[in-house]
Order: sequence, then C-alpha cells, then structure tokens
Amino acid sequence: MGTLRFEVEGRRIGEGCPVYIVAEISANHGQSFTRAVSLIKEAKKCGADAVKFQTYTPDTLTLDEDNKYFRIDHPRWGGKTLHQLYEKAFTPWKWFKSLKRVADDAGIAFFSTAFDATSVDFLEGLGVPIHKISSFELVDPALIKYAAKTGKALMLSAGMASLPEIGEAVAVARKAGAMNVCLLKCVSCYPARPEEMNLKTIPDMKKRFGCPVGLSDHTLGIGTSVAAVALGAQVIEKHFTLSRRLKTPDSFFSIEPRELKELVDNVRMAEKALGRVHYGLTEDEKKSRVFRRSLFAVTDVKKGDVFTGDNVRSIRPGHGLLPRYLDRVIGKRARVDIARGTPLAWRHVGKK
Repeated sequence: MGTLRFEVEGRRIGEGCPVYIVAEISANHGQSFTRAVSLIKEAKKCGADAVKFQTYTPDTLTLDEDNKYFRIDHPRWGGKTLHQLYEKAFTPWKWFKSLKRVADDAGIAFFSTAFDATSVDFLEGLGVPIHKISSFELVDPALIKYAAKTGKALMLSAGMASLPEIGEAVAVARKAGAMNVCLLKCVSCYPARPEEMNLKTIPDMKKRFGCPVGLSDHTLGIGTSVAAVALGAQVIEKHFTLSRRLKTPDSFFSIEPRELKELVDNVRMAEKALGRVHYGLTEDEKKSRVFRRSLFAVTDVKKGDVFTGDNVRSIRPGHGLLPRYLDRVIGKRARVDIARGTPLAWRHVGKK
C-alpha cells in the first residue's frame, strides 16, 4: 500500500489535510500567452492551490490523418480530426518556463499533464512538483512507469477505467517507485452528467488502494465538487476559463472566476462542517441549552394539590425538571404553593 498523504511544495495532500484545489487551464488560454498568464493570476486570486496545464503537441498525441478512425464525433468538437482539435488546444512548449515563473511569483503551484516520455522529460526540466496522467493515458503502463521513475508524486485520473485497469496503473506506478500516488475519480465526458458521477466510489477507492483520492470534475457548476468533498475527496480538479464567452475547445464546460471563488469558499466551508465524530453539546450550543423544554407549573398550584396534565406541562425554556420526569411528577402532591410560570424542582414535589 502507498501513503495516505504526501507533500507538494510544502502543501500536504491527503488524509486530514485541506482539500487541494486545482484550476485546470487546459486549452482555455486559446493559444494566447497573455490570457494564460491572466488565468494563473486569477486562479491564485480565487484561492486555488495549483494551476495545471497540458503538455503535448498534436504530433505527440496522434497522427495527421483524415480517415474514419481519426474524425471526432462530438457535439462541440465534431467536424474535426483529432490532429486539428489538438492544434487548437495545445499549449506551446516555449511558454512553459515563463508560465511557471508567473505561477512561482504569484505563489501558486504549477504542474502539467504529461502525455509521453518527451513531455515528462520536458516537465522535469522545469522542476514541476508532481506529474499528472490523464484518464485516456491510464491504460499506458509505459508512460506511467516512466513518470513514476522521476520520484515525483503522481496524480492518476481514472475516467473510463475498470477496477482492474485502475489496479494495474497503481501497481505499475508503485513498482516503478512512485509511492505517492493520488487517484482522481473522473467521468471522461464533456460535460459530464451528475447522474453518472457515482461519487460514492470515492471512499471505496480510498479503501481499496490506500492513497489520497480526489475528483476531476467535468460537470457544469460546482455542486458535484462540493458533494465529493463531503464523501472524502482530497483533491478537486476543475477546468477554468476567464469567460465561457471566450470560445476555446474547453470553455463550454469550464467554470469562470466567480464560480472558482465560490467553489473554493464552499469547499472550505464543507471542510469545516465535516469536522469529526461528535455527540453532545458544542461550545456554541451551550448558550442554546436553556431553550430546551422542561417542566413548568402552568397554573397556580396550592400546597397539597395533585399535579396533573392541566397544571404541569413540558414547555420551553429549560429551567425546570427534564421532561422525562413528567410521569414521576403527575399524581404527586405539591409540597408548597407554586406560582404559574415557576420551573418545577424536586423540592416542589411531595408524595401521593
């Protein structure tokens, strides 16, 4: 088994740690360097822990072919070949050194998805703190092994993967020396439907693989991500754009700065609310305890009168005997005169 937590640039990820929130830039720079810089700075301003890019070229991912095998069938991306899509989506490698410097200066972690050995080598040259393997590459053991041999922590996205496929990927990574593995529950549809997310898989993945587990979330909005935190997600990765009006290959399922800020705020609130297993009063509840119900005289009661349901009731506030003692009081006689509105005490209660 691996570790349940690990550290990335001084930030701990995993069990008992704050959720690690990753703003996935992907293609949302629209191949504008200035926009890429703005995305990094906005992500930091919104409270994200890291920004993530993708490191490939069209030729490292696919072939420049236009036959039925390479044409895309998708509502947004259809009408293109894979090569044509990646030409519009990839991040120029000459930007990366400068982008990492921007992130370093802003105080936000910077890493990227590696898609082949050349991109792993390139990212190692930049000194990224962690390597990410996408869902589509999870079935490529050679790539996982190559990334694992760097000794860096690995994030493995598990979209589309069967349990045996996830198990094989984790085993390959660990055998190659990557004990710090984080799995990301994922549905590799764009956008993904909430009813297909099956977030209850997250605690099961933790139990099976003994490592931090998070969510790579392609649903619209932030609700699914916050729900995942309640189920134990320790990393949230969400595609991020300056505006969905800026048309890029990923913008239609990405969140904007206002939404990223809401996501961060709601995740932090959910973390606080999860707390620990606890029964009984909280510190703040001690002030509210007085408003519980208790036994009161609800009419004037004379010494020697019998307590009945007409002159004793369980009402708010909580200054009298606990309501559980009502049956022990009814039928007994008053020891003293009791004015209406007096909280009952045992000194008021005599024998039958």
